Amino acid sequence: MLAVNALAAVAALVREPVPAFWAGQWLEMMAVVEPHLIVELAVLYAIAPWLARQGYATGVMVVGAITIVVGAGVQMLFARDLPQSPYALWRHLAFALLAFGALVGYFGLRAKALSPAIAESRLQALQARIRPHFLFNSINAVLSLVRSDPKQAEMALLDMAELFRVLMRDNRELVPLADEIDLCRQYLALEKLRLTDRLQVDWHLNSMPSDALVPPLLLQPLLENAVYHGIEPSSTPGVVSINIFYRGGEVHAILRNPYRSDGGRHHAGNKMAIGNIRERLKLHFDAEGVLESRVRESIYEVHIRMPYRSARAAQKGDGDAAASVERASADRRSPEVRASADGRTVAGGSAGGSRG
Repeated sequence: MLAVNALAAVAALVREPVPAFWAGQWLEMMAVVEPHLIVELAVLYAIAPWLARQGYATGVMVVGAITIVVGAGVQMLFARDLPQSPYALWRHLAFALLAFGALVGYFGLRAKALSPAIAESRLQALQARIRPHFLFNSINAVLSLVRSDPKQAEMALLDMAELFRVLMRDNRELVPLADEIDLCRQYLALEKLRLTDRLQVDWHLNSMPSDALVPPLLLQPLLENAVYHGIEPSSTPGVVSINIFYRGGEVHAILRNPYRSDGGRHHAGNKMAIGNIRERLKLHFDAEGVLESRVRESIYEVHIRMPYRSARAAQKGDGDAAASVERASADRRSPEVRASADGRTVAGGSAGGSRG
């Protein structure tokens, strides 16, 4: 509303540059612009839930169409009771579309400027939600051993300290999948101390791309859910299965655990961790990161798909960039210096070859 009113004030100043008559011209324009603006905002408010589910291009076209329809309708209503110039309708629509284009451009630039900060703060908030649950479960696992096996409890505390060293570091960047698996193994070892033979873990990692980069703490919250919702409610042993493999340019992670339909409150928190990880996948990989969950008979299954990005490729990209800078610097040096540098490079390469 502020932007449209400001644009109308500028348009009135263009049409009537004399300050004494500018206010009257502006009020005359606002008598038509304001009803159009209020009606259009009401329509957009009414369809906002539907509009939010559409793609960006579709949303822009819909808002543009509403701008034209509402503008034409308002102008025709005024034409019934007030004398209008032959070009009043086209002038009004041109002004409306100009305001529409300016606002779409402004909000697009604003979203691009704010999106990195928003994504960063959202990642930190999602990360912070994981830590209290992890701390609570890990402490419970160690407490179960303090009296029965103090030495094992001491070893468990050392493992727990190592886990929290990883947990409390800056976890905004992607990490190698192998590191995430090591973290999961340590966590499950702590839980096994508490649950003993009731917790059985089945790893399928033969086809896992260890160098794939994944969001930190991607699998641990799901394993925490699997233990809490699938193993704890039952007095009989249960199997948590982890299958990770590469296929078609994507990394797949499939986690399964026993499912009890009568698990009571143990199933109340399933959606929170899944929603957390689904949102972090979206922040890191956009539409390429997918998490699906379903119940198959007595098994609860979570399937994660994400693009394969290797640590070696990222390092190679950094190395290529450094090499490009070095080549650009070499091109600016004198011929004698370039020849000397090239001689050292060849000599170094020959020495490296002989060593190899």
